[in-house]
Amino acid sequence: MAGALASAVLLALPVSAQDSRLSLADRVARLEQQAQNKDQGVGLVNQISQLQQQLQQQEGKIEELQHHLQELDEKSKAQYTDLDSRLARLEGGHPAAANAAAAAVGVQVGSAPQSGAPANAANAVPASSASSAGAGNAADQATVQAAYDVAFNSLRSGDYAQASRQFRSFIQQYPDNPLTPNAYYWLGESYYVTMNYPVALEAFQHLVSQFPQSEKAPDALLKVGYSQLELKQTAAAKATLTAVTSKYPGSHAASLAHERLQRIQLQSAN
Repeated sequence: MAGALASAVLLALPVSAQDSRLSLADRVARLEQQAQNKDQGVGLVNQISQLQQQLQQQEGKIEELQHHLQELDEKSKAQYTDLDSRLARLEGGHPAAANAAAAAVGVQVGSAPQSGAPANAANAVPASSASSAGAGNAADQATVQAAYDVAFNSLRSGDYAQASRQFRSFIQQYPDNPLTPNAYYWLGESYYVTMNYPVALEAFQHLVSQFPQSEKAPDALLKVGYSQLELKQTAAAKATLTAVTSKYPGSHAASLAHERLQRIQLQSAN
Protein backbone atom coordinates (compact mmCIF):
# COMPACT_ATOMS: atom_id res chain seq x y z
CA MET A 1 0.00 0.00 0.00
CA ALA A 2 2.77 2.41 0.97
CA GLY A 3 4.68 1.46 -2.18
CA ALA A 4 1.71 2.30 -4.33
CA LEU A 5 1.40 5.76 -2.80
CA ALA A 6 5.07 6.47 -3.35
CA SER A 7 4.81 5.42 -6.94
CA ALA A 8 1.85 7.72 -7.41
CA VAL A 9 3.78 10.62 -5.95
CA LEU A 10 6.77 9.98 -8.20
CA LEU A 11 4.56 9.74 -11.23
CA ALA A 12 2.87 12.98 -10.32
CA LEU A 13 6.07 15.04 -9.95
CA PRO A 14 6.89 15.43 -13.66
CA VAL A 15 3.35 16.48 -14.43
CA SER A 16 3.42 19.14 -11.72
CA ALA A 17 6.77 20.43 -12.91
CA GLN A 18 5.45 20.57 -16.47
CA ASP A 19 2.42 22.51 -15.29
CA SER A 20 4.72 24.96 -13.51
CA ARG A 21 6.77 25.42 -16.65
CA LEU A 22 3.63 26.06 -18.72
CA SER A 23 2.37 28.52 -16.16
CA LEU A 24 5.69 30.37 -16.26
CA ALA A 25 5.58 30.52 -20.06
CA ASP A 26 2.09 31.93 -19.89
CA ARG A 27 3.27 34.54 -17.44
CA VAL A 28 6.17 35.49 -19.68
CA ALA A 29 3.80 35.69 -22.64
CA ARG A 30 1.46 37.89 -20.67
CA LEU A 31 4.35 40.14 -19.63
CA GLU A 32 5.50 40.38 -23.23
CA GLN A 33 1.95 41.24 -24.31
CA GLN A 34 1.72 43.89 -21.64
CA ALA A 35 5.03 45.36 -22.72
CA GLN A 36 3.84 45.37 -26.31
CA ASN A 37 0.59 47.01 -25.27
CA LYS A 38 2.57 49.57 -23.35
CA ASP A 39 4.68 50.34 -26.40
CA GLN A 40 1.54 50.65 -28.46
CA GLY A 41 0.08 52.92 -25.81
CA VAL A 42 3.12 55.15 -25.97
CA GLY A 43 2.79 55.20 -29.75
CA LEU A 44 -0.87 56.12 -29.48
CA VAL A 45 -0.06 58.91 -27.06
CA ASN A 46 2.51 60.27 -29.49
CA GLN A 47 0.04 60.07 -32.36
CA ILE A 48 -2.61 61.83 -30.31
CA SER A 49 -0.11 64.53 -29.41
CA GLN A 50 0.78 65.01 -33.05
CA LEU A 51 -2.88 65.16 -34.02
CA GLN A 52 -3.50 67.77 -31.35
CA GLN A 53 -0.66 69.87 -32.69
CA GLN A 54 -1.99 69.55 -36.23
CA LEU A 55 -5.45 70.49 -35.00
CA GLN A 56 -4.08 73.59 -33.31
CA GLN A 57 -2.26 74.54 -36.49
CA GLN A 58 -5.43 74.04 -38.54
CA GLU A 59 -7.42 76.11 -36.05
CA GLY A 60 -4.84 78.87 -36.41
CA LYS A 61 -5.12 78.75 -40.19
CA ILE A 62 -8.90 78.80 -39.94
CA GLU A 63 -8.75 81.90 -37.75
CA GLU A 64 -6.44 83.58 -40.25
CA LEU A 65 -8.78 82.70 -43.10
CA GLN A 66 -11.78 83.97 -41.15
CA HIS A 67 -9.96 87.22 -40.47
CA HIS A 68 -8.99 87.52 -44.13
CA LEU A 69 -12.57 86.85 -45.22
CA GLN A 70 -13.81 89.46 -42.78
CA GLU A 71 -11.40 91.99 -44.24
CA LEU A 72 -12.54 91.12 -47.77
CA ASP A 73 -16.16 91.41 -46.70
CA GLU A 74 -15.56 94.82 -45.16
CA LYS A 75 -13.63 95.93 -48.24
CA SER A 76 -16.40 94.69 -50.50
CA LYS A 77 -19.02 96.51 -48.43
CA ALA A 78 -16.96 99.69 -48.60
CA GLN A 79 -16.70 99.40 -52.38
CA TYR A 80 -20.40 98.76 -52.75
CA THR A 81 -21.11 101.73 -50.49
CA ASP A 82 -18.79 103.91 -52.53
CA LEU A 83 -20.46 102.86 -55.77
CA ASP A 84 -23.94 103.29 -54.30
CA SER A 85 -23.08 106.78 -53.09
CA ARG A 86 -21.83 107.72 -56.55
CA LEU A 87 -24.99 106.36 -58.12
CA ALA A 88 -27.15 108.05 -55.51
CA ARG A 89 -25.63 111.42 -56.40
CA LEU A 90 -27.08 110.96 -59.84
CA GLU A 91 -30.56 111.00 -58.21
CA GLY A 92 -32.15 108.33 -60.29
CA GLY A 93 -30.37 109.23 -63.50
CA HIS A 94 -27.22 110.77 -64.84
CA PRO A 95 -27.96 114.46 -65.50
CA ALA A 96 -24.35 115.31 -66.27
CA ALA A 97 -24.23 112.72 -69.01
CA ALA A 98 -27.67 113.69 -70.26
CA ASN A 99 -26.70 117.37 -70.30
CA ALA A 100 -23.58 116.53 -72.26
CA ALA A 101 -25.65 114.63 -74.77
CA ALA A 102 -28.19 117.44 -74.95
CA ALA A 103 -25.43 119.98 -75.41
CA ALA A 104 -24.01 117.92 -78.26
CA VAL A 105 -27.41 117.84 -79.93
CA GLY A 106 -27.92 121.53 -79.27
CA VAL A 107 -24.68 122.44 -81.00
CA GLN A 108 -25.68 120.50 -84.04
CA VAL A 109 -29.31 121.54 -84.11
CA GLY A 110 -29.93 124.79 -82.27
CA SER A 111 -26.96 126.97 -83.24
CA ALA A 112 -28.15 130.25 -84.69
CA PRO A 113 -26.44 131.96 -87.65
CA GLN A 114 -24.07 134.77 -86.79
CA SER A 115 -25.21 138.30 -87.44
CA GLY A 116 -23.81 139.74 -90.61
CA ALA A 117 -23.64 136.39 -92.39
CA PRO A 118 -24.32 136.69 -96.09
CA ALA A 119 -27.95 136.02 -96.89
CA ASN A 120 -27.14 134.08 -100.04
CA ALA A 121 -30.04 131.89 -100.97
CA ALA A 122 -27.76 129.44 -102.78
CA ASN A 123 -25.60 128.86 -99.66
CA ALA A 124 -28.44 128.83 -97.14
CA VAL A 125 -29.83 125.53 -95.92
CA PRO A 126 -33.56 125.30 -96.50
CA ALA A 127 -35.58 125.40 -93.31
CA SER A 128 -37.20 122.07 -94.09
CA SER A 129 -33.78 120.41 -94.65
CA ALA A 130 -32.34 121.87 -91.43
CA SER A 131 -35.36 120.69 -89.51
CA SER A 132 -35.00 117.19 -90.95
CA ALA A 133 -31.27 117.07 -90.14
CA GLY A 134 -31.95 118.21 -86.60
CA ALA A 135 -34.59 115.56 -86.13
CA GLY A 136 -32.23 112.92 -87.49
CA ASN A 137 -29.43 113.96 -85.10
CA ALA A 138 -31.81 114.01 -82.18
CA ALA A 139 -33.07 110.56 -83.10
CA ASP A 140 -29.52 109.24 -83.35
CA GLN A 141 -28.61 110.72 -79.96
CA ALA A 142 -31.78 109.27 -78.46
CA THR A 143 -30.65 105.83 -79.66
CA VAL A 144 -27.21 106.39 -78.10
CA GLN A 145 -28.76 107.58 -74.86
CA ALA A 146 -31.05 104.55 -74.75
CA ALA A 147 -28.09 102.16 -75.15
CA TYR A 148 -26.23 103.99 -72.39
CA ASP A 149 -29.27 103.86 -70.11
CA VAL A 150 -29.59 100.09 -70.53
CA ALA A 151 -26.01 99.57 -69.35
CA PHE A 152 -26.33 102.11 -66.55
CA ASN A 153 -29.53 100.55 -65.25
CA SER A 154 -27.82 97.14 -65.16
CA LEU A 155 -25.11 98.71 -63.04
CA ARG A 156 -27.62 100.32 -60.68
CA SER A 157 -29.48 97.04 -60.25
CA GLY A 158 -26.25 95.26 -59.24
CA ASP A 159 -25.88 93.13 -62.35
CA TYR A 160 -22.23 94.06 -62.79
CA ALA A 161 -21.36 91.33 -65.27
CA GLN A 162 -24.18 92.40 -67.57
CA ALA A 163 -23.31 96.07 -67.09
CA SER A 164 -19.68 95.48 -68.08
CA ARG A 165 -20.74 93.68 -71.26
CA GLN A 166 -23.19 96.44 -72.15
CA PHE A 167 -20.74 99.26 -71.50
CA ARG A 168 -18.12 97.49 -73.63
CA SER A 169 -20.66 97.14 -76.41
CA PHE A 170 -21.56 100.81 -76.07
CA ILE A 171 -17.89 101.85 -76.33
CA GLN A 172 -17.40 99.72 -79.42
CA GLN A 173 -20.47 101.16 -81.13
CA TYR A 174 -19.94 104.79 -80.08
CA PRO A 175 -16.19 105.34 -79.51
CA ASP A 176 -16.39 109.15 -80.01
CA ASN A 177 -19.69 109.96 -78.34
CA PRO A 178 -19.84 112.49 -75.47
CA LEU A 179 -21.08 109.65 -73.26
CA THR A 180 -18.10 107.40 -74.03
CA PRO A 181 -15.87 108.72 -71.20
CA ASN A 182 -18.67 108.04 -68.74
CA ALA A 183 -19.06 104.57 -70.20
CA TYR A 184 -15.36 103.90 -69.61
CA TYR A 185 -15.68 105.11 -66.03
CA TRP A 186 -18.66 102.94 -65.19
CA LEU A 187 -17.06 100.03 -67.01
CA GLY A 188 -14.12 100.39 -64.64
CA GLU A 189 -16.47 100.61 -61.65
CA SER A 190 -18.28 97.43 -62.71
CA TYR A 191 -14.96 95.58 -62.52
CA TYR A 192 -13.61 97.40 -59.46
CA VAL A 193 -16.63 96.60 -57.31
CA THR A 194 -16.25 92.90 -58.17
CA MET A 195 -12.52 93.07 -57.29
CA ASN A 196 -11.34 92.49 -60.84
CA TYR A 197 -8.69 95.15 -60.31
CA PRO A 198 -6.45 94.56 -63.37
CA VAL A 199 -9.32 95.09 -65.82
CA ALA A 200 -10.70 97.98 -63.77
CA LEU A 201 -7.27 99.62 -63.85
CA GLU A 202 -7.15 99.28 -67.62
CA ALA A 203 -10.54 100.97 -68.07
CA PHE A 204 -9.72 103.87 -65.73
CA GLN A 205 -6.31 104.42 -67.32
CA HIS A 206 -7.87 104.47 -70.79
CA LEU A 207 -10.31 107.16 -69.70
CA VAL A 208 -7.54 109.30 -68.19
CA SER A 209 -5.29 109.00 -71.24
CA GLN A 210 -7.92 109.31 -73.97
CA PHE A 211 -10.33 111.78 -72.34
CA PRO A 212 -8.25 113.97 -70.00
CA GLN A 213 -10.79 116.82 -70.22
CA SER A 214 -13.71 114.65 -69.16
CA GLU A 215 -15.49 115.51 -65.93
CA LYS A 216 -14.87 111.88 -64.96
CA ALA A 217 -11.09 112.22 -65.30
CA PRO A 218 -10.44 113.18 -61.62
CA ASP A 219 -12.47 110.25 -60.29
CA ALA A 220 -10.94 107.92 -62.86
CA LEU A 221 -7.40 108.91 -61.85
CA LEU A 222 -8.37 108.38 -58.21
CA LYS A 223 -9.59 104.90 -59.05
CA VAL A 224 -6.35 104.22 -60.90
CA GLY A 225 -4.58 104.82 -57.59
CA TYR A 226 -7.06 102.67 -55.68
CA SER A 227 -6.68 99.81 -58.17
CA GLN A 228 -2.89 100.03 -57.95
CA LEU A 229 -3.12 99.75 -54.17
CA GLU A 230 -5.28 96.65 -54.45
CA LEU A 231 -2.70 95.17 -56.83
CA LYS A 232 0.08 95.88 -54.27
CA GLN A 233 1.65 98.50 -56.54
CA THR A 234 2.16 100.81 -53.60
CA ALA A 235 4.80 103.12 -55.06
CA ALA A 236 2.79 103.67 -58.25
CA ALA A 237 -0.40 104.19 -56.23
CA LYS A 238 1.22 106.87 -54.06
CA ALA A 239 2.45 108.68 -57.16
CA THR A 240 -1.02 108.49 -58.75
CA LEU A 241 -2.83 109.73 -55.64
CA THR A 242 -0.36 112.57 -55.30
CA ALA A 243 -1.06 113.48 -58.93
CA VAL A 244 -4.79 113.64 -58.14
CA THR A 245 -4.20 116.17 -55.36
CA SER A 246 -1.95 118.33 -57.55
CA LYS A 247 -3.94 118.16 -60.80
CA TYR A 248 -7.41 118.56 -59.29
CA PRO A 249 -6.97 120.62 -56.08
CA GLY A 250 -10.18 121.32 -54.20
CA SER A 251 -12.05 118.47 -55.89
CA HIS A 252 -13.77 115.63 -54.09
CA ALA A 253 -11.34 113.21 -55.74
CA ALA A 254 -8.38 115.21 -54.38
CA SER A 255 -9.84 115.07 -50.88
CA LEU A 256 -10.24 111.29 -51.07
CA ALA A 257 -6.72 110.92 -52.51
CA HIS A 258 -5.25 112.98 -49.65
CA GLU A 259 -7.11 110.87 -47.10
CA ARG A 260 -5.86 107.62 -48.64
CA LEU A 261 -2.26 108.91 -48.71
CA GLN A 262 -2.49 109.66 -45.00
CA ARG A 263 -3.74 106.13 -44.34
CA ILE A 264 -0.85 104.69 -46.33
CA GLN A 265 1.62 106.70 -44.26
CA LEU A 266 0.03 105.53 -41.00
CA GLN A 267 0.18 101.91 -42.13
CA SER A 268 3.82 102.30 -43.12
CA ALA A 269 4.62 103.82 -39.72
CA ASN A 270 3.00 100.88 -37.94
